Amino acid sequence: MKRIILIVATIVLMLIIFIYISLHSTSKEFETCEILGYNDMEEIDFKKHDSVLIAASSLYEGDMLKEIIQGENYRDVWSAPIKVPVVFLDTLMGGMKIIKEGGGKQTHSLRLKAKNGVVYTIRSVNKDPKAFVPEYARALDIQNIVVDGISAQHPYAALVVAELAQAAEILHTHPKIIFVPKEAFPEKYKKKYGNRLYLLEYETEGEVNWTNYKNVVEILDTKHLQELKMEHPDKVFIDENIFVKNRLFDLLIGDWDRHAKQWGWVVVKKDSLFTAIPLAGDRDNAFFNINGLIPSIISNKNIQPELRPFDEKIDYLDGLVRPVDTYFLNETPQEIFIEEAKKLQTKLTDKEIYKALKSWPDTIYKLNGDEIAKKIISRKNNLVNYARAFKKILDTRELLTEPLMGSEDIDISDDLVKCFNCKTSRMQ
Repeated sequence: MKRIILIVATIVLMLIIFIYISLHSTSKEFETCEILGYNDMEEIDFKKHDSVLIAASSLYEGDMLKEIIQGENYRDVWSAPIKVPVVFLDTLMGGMKIIKEGGGKQTHSLRLKAKNGVVYTIRSVNKDPKAFVPEYARALDIQNIVVDGISAQHPYAALVVAELAQAAEILHTHPKIIFVPKEAFPEKYKKKYGNRLYLLEYETEGEVNWTNYKNVVEILDTKHLQELKMEHPDKVFIDENIFVKNRLFDLLIGDWDRHAKQWGWVVVKKDSLFTAIPLAGDRDNAFFNINGLIPSIISNKNIQPELRPFDEKIDYLDGLVRPVDTYFLNETPQEIFIEEAKKLQTKLTDKEIYKALKSWPDTIYKLNGDEIAKKIISRKNNLVNYARAFKKILDTRELLTEPLMGSEDIDISDDLVKCFNCKTSRMQ
């Protein structure tokens, strides 16, 4: 018996040692992109280059031990070189003006306005998780457990998601991958934003319409849509069919992080009625590939129910039904869920799925394009069943008692806090 206890204790001790070595593999918390062929970006005159060969990050490279303990994830994608256009803001779209900095905790972003008034954003591909690293992790020098989690995100997922959305006839922000050198920015932005890899895309709010919809009043974020509803309680609605279609699309691509701040609304006015068309933004967590010993524990449905890995089958659908669904879809009949699931199955043929994935550069597609395609197709084939289950779970949820994320600072009625269709009266 003592011998068995000793063996077990030895195994546990070795496992602890291996885990610590894995987590202690680097103390870096943030690293920007790497241009191949140059040791120092400061020496490059980017005005002489229309493109660069660039790797998103080498920060997540790891050996077999790290992959076992912290997961294989998309490490090879982050370090793979791709050719990216070099962009200067003063010539982009005829010249861009910086409006303001974005408020994301991990993503560095800037809002830009073109001369025609259309608002764009540049969102950093590289994430900065410093705000999420607890002090005890720094004290133990194991901050890598948080930093390394970024490797579960596919750095170029948004590009393929846009192609899939186009095939599915769903609004998207038309993201493009670009490199913006330091000299492209005014002095105050150079250090933080210069020499970075970005996604350039339409912003999910703005006064000027860039979509194909007609009679658009404005593109609003969720909290401003709520305020419009407060002002016109019986005249503002969302297009429930399109929102259901969007949410089922999220299931196909494994985008688990769909809170209220990640939606814009294209508000169309006809006569005296306003209809809000959903516009999804921030696709950082599409195709989220989490595996390895520690991530598998963290993503357990009893610990982080919403943190679902992107596999061929959805292992815990309950975690993917979010407060935003309860808020907007609490009265939506099951028939709409089934109808929209069938539409997606028709639009997103296997051919369209592979076509979308092959919009990636060959170096990226060859790494895991086929694997991702098979997962999407498997989920698509089961989408009607997922739609029924989604609605069934939704029917068990209580109306909200707290504001949606991002709406904590607005003055709306208690009814409008509960749900978008709840009876609302003007506040005095």
